[in-house]
Amino acid sequence: MALQESTPKAQFRRTAEFHPSVWGDYFINKAPCDEMLFSAWIKEIEVLKEEVRTMLTSATLKPSEKLKLMDVVLRLGIGYHFEGEFNGIIEHAYNTYHDNSFDDDLFTVALRFRLLREYGYNVSSDIFNEFKDGKGNFKDNLIDDVEGLLSLYEASVLGGHGEETLDKALSFCKTHLESAVAHLVSPLADKVSRALKRPLLKGVPKHEQWHHILIYQQDEACPGAVLRLAKLDFNVLQKCYQDELRIISRWWIDLDFATKLPFARDRVIECFFWGLGAFLEPQFVLARRFITKVLILLSILDDIYDVHGTIEELELFTEKIERWDTSMEDLPDYMKLFFEALIGFFDEIEQETAKEGRPYCVHYSREMLKNQARAYLTEARWFNQDCVPQLEEYRRAGVYTSCYPMAAVAWICGMAETGSKEAFEWMSKNPKIVVASSDIGRLMDDITSHEVRK
Repeated sequence: MALQESTPKAQFRRTAEFHPSVWGDYFINKAPCDEMLFSAWIKEIEVLKEEVRTMLTSATLKPSEKLKLMDVVLRLGIGYHFEGEFNGIIEHAYNTYHDNSFDDDLFTVALRFRLLREYGYNVSSDIFNEFKDGKGNFKDNLIDDVEGLLSLYEASVLGGHGEETLDKALSFCKTHLESAVAHLVSPLADKVSRALKRPLLKGVPKHEQWHHILIYQQDEACPGAVLRLAKLDFNVLQKCYQDELRIISRWWIDLDFATKLPFARDRVIECFFWGLGAFLEPQFVLARRFITKVLILLSILDDIYDVHGTIEELELFTEKIERWDTSMEDLPDYMKLFFEALIGFFDEIEQETAKEGRPYCVHYSREMLKNQARAYLTEARWFNQDCVPQLEEYRRAGVYTSCYPMAAVAWICGMAETGSKEAFEWMSKNPKIVVASSDIGRLMDDITSHEVRK
């Protein structure tokens, strides 16, 4: 007992006891899709795209009806096929925001407001004043208009600080939708339940697509071509994702970290799914590969700093990363294994981006990793010294330990011509949007961890 008490905290290796992966070799062993069937899907998709495009550009369809069709197409996850058509619809909706060319019912007014806000137009919420009474509250006669309430509820989620109208709308709609949902029938009941559980803009797009396919196949008003296109698109992208996961899973198995680094998390599929929240379109295959691998490696790096490494080992490891010193003789074996994998991944970034004439990508990626390692070391020192940091110190480190900046750099690496040198320069200066999202991610992670450890 005396020996334990005199041993410095840094000499103890902690354990988080992460549960093993639930996926095993599922995606490696999954039977591939029939190629003839896949080709038939692709051909039918092209035909259906033209049919839906004709609907969206029809001169006989009212502007409000085009917005409604656009909303359905977006919910069904196939909006990326029609970006040009959507831009035209949105531009018209903005240019006519204050005239009478649109229907003035609550559903349409809220839908137009939401879509304009989603597309970056900071239109005024004063448009909803016509639905208020003399005391500034929403009128009681709106309570029975469930579709209108649902549309307003989804619009209110886009409210900013100080937008009292949207704050009131959120409270008003949520209260009455919760009261009404038990008395509704499908598909409206399913739409309301889904929105109350998770507002549209807070969901993972691919996950939302599947739920809305199930909802809209019960809705006779949904155009058959739109629903069929959504189902085929889902099948095609699912096949593409499975192929990508097969390749990434083989890379992970070849590393054999589940055996060689048993203290670390094995979360390959979860990391891939996280990346789908940003890049679901087929052309972003490289971005998905980079973001998945970087999240996998960062989760292990986090476990090295947070769980397994001693403070002496972490000081040395951080120095190696900062200097990008590939000599590893003085590192412990587990760090050698990980550093080799890390170097291999950055070599992959360098090779892939050099093919596109973007050799600068790997430099910015390494620099961001150095920031990440320094921040992890800062937190490890706090733990080792029993130090509770001040809020601003915690936030400064948290910008990087949230993993958002490193994830964003990985995305930019995989975005071809969009990932310009100017984009990396902007990212390296910690713009407000990155700091704010990092704050949110860091706090959500720590709140969840605290709840789990209770």
